Amino acid sequence: MSRVRGPRRLRRLESWASAAVAVTVLAPAASGCVVVHGEREVLPATTPAEAAKALERFTEAYNKADKAYDSSLDADHVTGALGAIDAARLKAGRANNPGGNPTHTPLTLTDAKFTIPKKAGWPRWFVADAQGNKGGDVRWLMVFLRYDAGEQWRVAYLTLVAPGKVPEFEKDADGLAEAVPEDTAGLAVAPGDLSQAYATYLKSGGNTFAPGTHTTGWRELRAQAASRPGLARQYIDQPLADGAYAPLALRTADGGALVFFTTRHYEKQTAAQGATVPTPNKNVQALTTGEIRQSLTMEFLSNEMALDPPKGTGDQQVSILARVQGLTSARGE
Repeated sequence: MSRVRGPRRLRRLESWASAAVAVTVLAPAASGCVVVHGEREVLPATTPAEAAKALERFTEAYNKADKAYDSSLDADHVTGALGAIDAARLKAGRANNPGGNPTHTPLTLTDAKFTIPKKAGWPRWFVADAQGNKGGDVRWLMVFLRYDAGEQWRVAYLTLVAPGKVPEFEKDADGLAEAVPEDTAGLAVAPGDLSQAYATYLKSGGNTFAPGTHTTGWRELRAQAASRPGLARQYIDQPLADGAYAPLALRTADGGALVFFTTRHYEKQTAAQGATVPTPNKNVQALTTGEIRQSLTMEFLSNEMALDPPKGTGDQQVSILARVQGLTSARGE
């Protein structure tokens, strides 16, 4: 799976955010005026029935877009990291196959479970955890969000998680989860700081993140690639935490949090004098502007799912449980 969101969609998101400012209702009372702040009331993000319907609508739209290689067919059902990655994937697919996806297989999602947090204000969001017919036995975790009650539910984050890796969530007597604010201080890393922390780690290393495929493993792969003669590789990692790219977190049963967040990554390949950059595959070529002569710079978006432990208890390293990355653009020089 792959996807990204461009400036036009970001402007649309900004308008949603503006429209989501709650209305203050003034009502006369015996002692004067009473101010009711609807944006401060803690409410469930949705109902299980509405969540199931949102998942059904997403799947239907995703299949239509994938079959036709047409991002307009699911644009109203995706946003944030997934929206950007998916739009780029569909753009490349259509450039190489104008008649549609010749290998399309409909996505089916079964055994769906919904984790619905209660929170005040917008955006409101929930997590769908389902078994997909693609990717083996992994679970598909999707974060749906919207900026007001009149908006369509859209998937902002998608991660593929190995069975048994989804943690247990803290829930109240009504079965509702707890949304963890970005600035929560009781965790190893505040959710709002995770994107920057991960970008810093990929550049410089350190002990913030536990060893694994998406941490020590990724740094090792980069080091190996950079050491190959004839082709220099440079990497830049940037945080991305605004608007629909903002992190979203749920309280886990152990007092920690499961956090979904986004990062942006650049890889520049520069050929040695007299050599040329290896010809990229057709999907990369479809997203490339300029002529690839001496260098190729690729831009990727990545959405991560991390287990953030409670501060002051046991291991304080954040674990990256899953990551989905997609190419969003490239430039040849």
